[in-house]
Amino acid sequence: MAGPLWPRARRGGTDEALIRTVYEEHGNALLAYATRLTGDRATAEDVVQETLIRAWRHTEVLVNGKGSVRGWLLTVARNIITDRYRAKAARPPEVFGSAAAPPVEGDHADAVVDTMTVLGALDRLSPEHRDVLTELYYRRRSVAETADRLGIPAGTVKSRSHYALKALREVFTDGGGGSAGDRRSGRPPQQPGGLREVVA
Repeated sequence: MAGPLWPRARRGGTDEALIRTVYEEHGNALLAYATRLTGDRATAEDVVQETLIRAWRHTEVLVNGKGSVRGWLLTVARNIITDRYRAKAARPPEVFGSAAAPPVEGDHADAVVDTMTVLGALDRLSPEHRDVLTELYYRRRSVAETADRLGIPAGTVKSRSHYALKALREVFTDGGGGSAGDRRSGRPPQQPGGLREVVA
Protein backbone atom coordinates (compact mmCIF):
# COMPACT_ATOMS: atom_id res chain seq x y z
CA MET A 1 0.00 0.00 0.00
CA ALA A 2 1.43 3.36 -0.99
CA GLY A 3 -1.10 5.65 0.71
CA PRO A 4 -1.27 7.32 4.14
CA LEU A 5 -0.66 5.15 7.20
CA TRP A 6 -2.82 7.03 9.72
CA PRO A 7 -5.41 4.34 10.58
CA ARG A 8 -3.01 1.42 10.99
CA ALA A 9 0.05 3.09 12.42
CA ARG A 10 -1.54 5.28 15.05
CA ARG A 11 -3.22 2.29 16.70
CA GLY A 12 0.26 1.35 17.94
CA GLY A 13 0.47 4.77 19.53
CA THR A 14 4.23 5.29 19.07
CA ASP A 15 6.52 6.63 16.39
CA GLU A 16 8.51 3.39 16.60
CA ALA A 17 5.40 1.41 15.67
CA LEU A 18 4.78 3.78 12.79
CA ILE A 19 8.32 3.35 11.42
CA ARG A 20 8.09 -0.43 11.87
CA THR A 21 4.87 -0.38 9.81
CA VAL A 22 6.50 1.84 7.18
CA TYR A 23 9.45 -0.55 6.93
CA GLU A 24 7.18 -3.62 6.66
CA GLU A 25 5.14 -2.02 3.87
CA HIS A 26 7.82 -0.18 1.92
CA GLY A 27 11.22 -1.58 3.02
CA ASN A 28 11.65 -4.03 0.15
CA ALA A 29 10.72 -1.49 -2.53
CA LEU A 30 12.95 1.11 -0.90
CA LEU A 31 15.92 -1.27 -0.76
CA ALA A 32 15.43 -2.35 -4.39
CA TYR A 33 15.27 1.29 -5.52
CA ALA A 34 18.36 2.29 -3.54
CA THR A 35 20.26 -0.75 -4.85
CA ARG A 36 19.41 0.20 -8.44
CA LEU A 37 20.65 3.75 -7.91
CA THR A 38 23.83 2.89 -6.01
CA GLY A 39 24.70 -0.47 -7.57
CA ASP A 40 25.79 -1.68 -4.14
CA ARG A 41 23.64 -3.58 -1.64
CA ALA A 42 25.56 -2.46 1.47
CA THR A 43 25.38 1.19 0.46
CA ALA A 44 21.69 0.76 -0.35
CA GLU A 45 21.05 -0.67 3.12
CA ASP A 46 22.74 2.40 4.64
CA VAL A 47 20.52 4.64 2.51
CA VAL A 48 17.38 2.77 3.63
CA GLN A 49 18.44 3.13 7.26
CA GLU A 50 19.06 6.86 6.86
CA THR A 51 15.73 7.25 5.04
CA LEU A 52 13.90 5.58 7.93
CA ILE A 53 15.70 7.81 10.44
CA ARG A 54 14.50 10.85 8.51
CA ALA A 55 11.00 9.38 8.42
CA TRP A 56 11.16 8.87 12.20
CA ARG A 57 12.17 12.52 12.63
CA HIS A 58 9.31 13.68 10.38
CA THR A 59 6.46 11.30 11.23
CA GLU A 60 3.96 14.10 10.57
CA VAL A 61 4.68 13.70 6.84
CA LEU A 62 3.74 10.02 7.03
CA VAL A 63 0.40 10.56 8.73
CA ASN A 64 -0.89 13.84 7.28
CA GLY A 65 -2.76 12.06 4.46
CA LYS A 66 -1.14 14.24 1.78
CA GLY A 67 0.49 12.34 -1.05
CA SER A 68 2.06 8.91 -1.20
CA VAL A 69 4.18 7.62 1.66
CA ARG A 70 6.20 5.46 -0.73
CA GLY A 71 6.74 8.39 -3.06
CA TRP A 72 8.02 10.50 -0.16
CA LEU A 73 10.37 7.71 0.99
CA LEU A 74 11.77 7.17 -2.52
CA THR A 75 12.34 10.89 -2.93
CA VAL A 76 14.19 11.05 0.39
CA ALA A 77 16.33 8.04 -0.59
CA ARG A 78 17.17 9.58 -3.97
CA ASN A 79 18.16 12.86 -2.28
CA ILE A 80 20.39 11.02 0.19
CA ILE A 81 22.15 9.18 -2.65
CA THR A 82 22.58 12.40 -4.64
CA ASP A 83 23.98 14.19 -1.59
CA ARG A 84 26.44 11.34 -0.99
CA TYR A 85 27.67 11.44 -4.58
CA ARG A 86 28.05 15.21 -4.48
CA ALA A 87 29.93 15.05 -1.18
CA LYS A 88 32.21 12.37 -2.59
CA ALA A 89 32.86 14.41 -5.73
CA ALA A 90 33.56 17.56 -3.70
CA ARG A 91 36.03 15.85 -1.35
CA PRO A 92 39.66 16.53 -2.29
CA PRO A 93 41.30 13.47 -3.86
CA GLU A 94 43.57 11.43 -1.65
CA VAL A 95 47.18 11.46 -2.83
CA PHE A 96 49.04 8.16 -2.94
CA GLY A 97 52.68 7.77 -3.92
CA SER A 98 54.53 10.58 -5.59
CA ALA A 99 53.25 14.15 -5.51
CA ALA A 100 54.58 14.58 -9.06
CA ALA A 101 51.68 12.57 -10.49
CA PRO A 102 48.57 13.20 -8.34
CA PRO A 103 45.43 11.22 -9.19
CA VAL A 104 42.73 13.01 -11.16
CA GLU A 105 39.25 12.97 -9.66
CA GLY A 106 36.40 13.47 -12.13
CA ASP A 107 33.11 15.19 -11.38
CA HIS A 108 30.47 12.51 -10.81
CA ALA A 109 27.48 14.86 -10.71
CA ASP A 110 26.66 14.49 -14.42
CA ALA A 111 26.98 10.70 -14.19
CA VAL A 112 24.58 10.62 -11.22
CA VAL A 113 22.05 12.81 -13.01
CA ASP A 114 22.36 10.71 -16.18
CA THR A 115 21.87 7.49 -14.21
CA MET A 116 18.80 8.91 -12.51
CA THR A 117 17.46 10.07 -15.90
CA VAL A 118 17.89 6.61 -17.42
CA LEU A 119 16.32 4.93 -14.38
CA GLY A 120 13.37 7.31 -14.59
CA ALA A 121 12.97 6.53 -18.28
CA LEU A 122 13.18 2.77 -17.61
CA ASP A 123 10.44 3.13 -15.00
CA ARG A 124 8.16 4.39 -17.78
CA LEU A 125 8.54 1.11 -19.71
CA SER A 126 6.44 -1.99 -19.14
CA PRO A 127 7.99 -4.55 -16.76
CA GLU A 128 8.51 -6.98 -19.67
CA HIS A 129 10.45 -4.42 -21.72
CA ARG A 130 12.43 -3.23 -18.70
CA ASP A 131 13.41 -6.82 -17.79
CA VAL A 132 14.71 -7.52 -21.29
CA LEU A 133 16.83 -4.33 -21.36
CA THR A 134 18.16 -5.02 -17.88
CA GLU A 135 19.32 -8.50 -18.88
CA LEU A 136 20.76 -7.49 -22.27
CA TYR A 137 22.46 -4.18 -21.48
CA TYR A 138 23.04 -3.96 -17.74
CA ARG A 139 23.84 -7.60 -17.06
CA ARG A 140 25.37 -7.98 -20.55
CA ARG A 141 23.69 -11.29 -21.29
CA SER A 142 23.24 -12.63 -24.80
CA VAL A 143 19.81 -12.96 -26.42
CA ALA A 144 19.85 -16.72 -25.70
CA GLU A 145 20.87 -16.21 -22.07
CA THR A 146 18.20 -13.55 -21.63
CA ALA A 147 15.56 -15.80 -23.18
CA ASP A 148 16.58 -18.64 -20.86
CA ARG A 149 16.67 -16.37 -17.80
CA LEU A 150 13.23 -14.83 -18.50
CA GLY A 151 11.65 -18.04 -19.79
CA ILE A 152 10.63 -16.59 -23.16
CA PRO A 153 11.64 -17.36 -26.78
CA ALA A 154 14.70 -15.61 -28.23
CA GLY A 155 12.50 -13.96 -30.87
CA THR A 156 10.40 -12.40 -28.11
CA VAL A 157 13.58 -11.06 -26.49
CA LYS A 158 14.58 -9.40 -29.79
CA SER A 159 11.11 -7.98 -30.35
CA ARG A 160 10.77 -6.62 -26.82
CA SER A 161 14.24 -5.07 -26.90
CA HIS A 162 13.43 -3.39 -30.23
CA TYR A 163 10.22 -1.82 -28.94
CA ALA A 164 11.73 -0.98 -25.54
CA LEU A 165 14.63 0.91 -27.15
CA LYS A 166 12.19 2.68 -29.46
CA ALA A 167 10.16 3.77 -26.43
CA LEU A 168 13.32 4.99 -24.66
CA ARG A 169 14.31 7.04 -27.71
CA GLU A 170 10.89 8.69 -27.63
CA VAL A 171 11.29 9.50 -23.92
CA PHE A 172 14.64 11.18 -24.54
CA THR A 173 13.63 13.02 -27.73
CA ASP A 174 10.32 14.38 -26.40
CA GLY A 175 12.06 15.87 -23.36
CA GLY A 176 10.04 13.75 -20.93
CA GLY A 177 13.08 12.02 -19.51
CA GLY A 178 15.68 14.72 -19.96
CA SER A 179 17.60 16.13 -17.04
CA ALA A 180 18.55 19.72 -16.34
CA GLY A 181 22.12 18.91 -17.33
CA ASP A 182 20.95 17.53 -20.67
CA ARG A 183 18.87 20.61 -21.41
CA ARG A 184 21.81 22.87 -20.56
CA SER A 185 24.31 21.11 -22.77
CA GLY A 186 21.91 20.00 -25.50
CA ARG A 187 23.39 16.50 -25.40
CA PRO A 188 21.50 13.25 -24.77
CA PRO A 189 22.05 11.69 -21.34
CA GLN A 190 24.97 9.27 -21.17
CA GLN A 191 23.26 5.94 -20.62
CA PRO A 192 25.17 3.29 -18.69
CA GLY A 193 26.78 0.41 -20.56
CA GLY A 194 25.40 -0.65 -23.91
CA LEU A 195 22.36 1.63 -23.74
CA ARG A 196 24.57 4.63 -24.55
CA GLU A 197 25.20 3.40 -28.08
CA VAL A 198 21.76 1.90 -28.69
CA VAL A 199 19.48 4.69 -27.46
CA ALA A 200 21.50 7.67 -28.72
